[in-house]
Amino acid sequence: MIRLEHISKRFAGSGGTVDALKDVSVHVEKGDIYGIIGFSGAGKSTLLRMVNQLEKPDTGTVTVDGRELTQLSKADLRLVRRKIGMVFQQFNLLESKTVFQNVAIPLILEGVPKDKIADRVKEVLHIVELDDKRDTYVSQLSGGQKQRVGIARALATDPTILLCDEATSALDPKTTESILRLLKRINKEMGVTILLITHQMKVIQMICNKVAVMENGQVVEQGAVLEVFSQPRAPVTQEFVRTVINDQIPDSIIDLLHTESRPYIVDRLKFIGASVKKPVISEVCSIDGVEVNILGATVQELEESVMCIFILQLFGSDDKLREAEAQIDAAGVLRERVVID
Repeated sequence: MIRLEHISKRFAGSGGTVDALKDVSVHVEKGDIYGIIGFSGAGKSTLLRMVNQLEKPDTGTVTVDGRELTQLSKADLRLVRRKIGMVFQQFNLLESKTVFQNVAIPLILEGVPKDKIADRVKEVLHIVELDDKRDTYVSQLSGGQKQRVGIARALATDPTILLCDEATSALDPKTTESILRLLKRINKEMGVTILLITHQMKVIQMICNKVAVMENGQVVEQGAVLEVFSQPRAPVTQEFVRTVINDQIPDSIIDLLHTESRPYIVDRLKFIGASVKKPVISEVCSIDGVEVNILGATVQELEESVMCIFILQLFGSDDKLREAEAQIDAAGVLRERVVID
């Protein structure tokens, strides 16, 4: 659906040049909710704007629905853009206009007949659950309602792709969840492919099926959300994941471990999908000569699946501990030995 291949972009200014993107490649399949996450200055906004050619790459290609956009004429590019909706962080609405007037803007610009504009606006306002706000001025709406108007406006031209530029970062947590549920419903019920950027890993966790992590203009890690959350490799990815899944041992427990006189090991276990149903810890506890102490546990929903994390302190002889770890590995559970400094 969207193929960004070897994209590079350099900006020149009074302070010198900045390489905003450096050889970035991202592939978004039809029906994905694909999240791009990174701290400020990572290059994610620049990358997003490549998709509708608000930014042009210095090198690389941008292909949307089989068409290479950098080679299109202005007229052909306008036609492609009609199928790409965009939702902004600060809503970009006309405060002195009504909800109806704001949602109708892209249809008016396309020259759609008035009666058809009225029908389409009614339709999209129903989708975003703002039927009763049709004639309300935008200045009278809450932040969440304004963002729903922004989403309705983006849907007005019946797009196949929706670009979301930090669409929830200006909202409170409860409103953020409602907007994310709306976006997920739009994806499922209307078949709209969504590409979003964010600096909040909670957003990725709640609705995305794929994610790319950016740092200093490069993609440092990408893949299925379940894969990236369960086995983050890049330090920046690990930092983001810990904001929603804290699998670290608290210092207070580490202090207690330092006072332990018996030899032990500590393993971090990650149960994903079907392995959640396996009584692995119970089976390890049944091994003669092995004692188990649970130091911590957490459960998270990811990509309509579940990941459970347990941190175990295991006591026993070297042979028995190897037997216990072999049994864990055989069950298909991800295991990592934790070094206690």
